[in-house]
Amino acid sequence: QVQLVESGGGLVQAGGSLRLSCAASGRTFSNYAMGWFRQVPGKERDFVAAINWSGSATYYVGSVKGRFTISRDNAKNMVYLQIDSLKPDDTAIYYCAAALSANYYVGADFGSWGQGTQVTVSS
Repeated sequence: QVQLVESGGGLVQAGGSLRLSCAASGRTFSNYAMGWFRQVPGKERDFVAAINWSGSATYYVGSVKGRFTISRDNAKNMVYLQIDSLKPDDTAIYYCAAALSANYYVGADFGSWGQGTQVTVSS
């Protein structure tokens, strides 16, 4: 299994930035794709971004393209989500997740999840 711990959330004004971090442990970090998801109470958990095992390929939901950047540092067992130009609609709990495959694809199985970190964007 892999254990994931998110951090970096907070309260930010619209237009501001945050960098979320996810620390992984438990199995070889570089062997699997990683993703970020977000969820608003009462709504489904939505895919936000993913990155393949090496960091050479990234994927984003359309609503965050150009504003969010996913990255990873395999030497540190870390994955990051840089969030710029925050909007109130970005308010959600953000979850880090580890896939069971090295490469991301639509429908990929993310078997491990962090506890989430709250991002709140004020207008």
